[in-house]
Amino acid sequence: MSSHEYQFNVAMSCSGCSGAVNRVLNKLEGVSDVKITLDDQKVIVKTAENVSYDTVLAQIKKSGKEVRSGEVVA
Repeated sequence: MSSHEYQFNVAMSCSGCSGAVNRVLNKLEGVSDVKITLDDQKVIVKTAENVSYDTVLAQIKKSGKEVRSGEVVA
């Protein structure tokens, strides 16, 4: 099964922020892995093939955090 990997730069100032992002992403069906690095404010999301970049972006925005940038890695 094919998958996608997306990387986002998200404004997060504390572990509570990264926890909120992690929670909303893990609620999204098709997300297989979430890696969050608070130091460089990076969120890497691996998803099933049917989950689009826009879907993941919208889900991160539900956490109330500002998404500064994002890209499709794979």
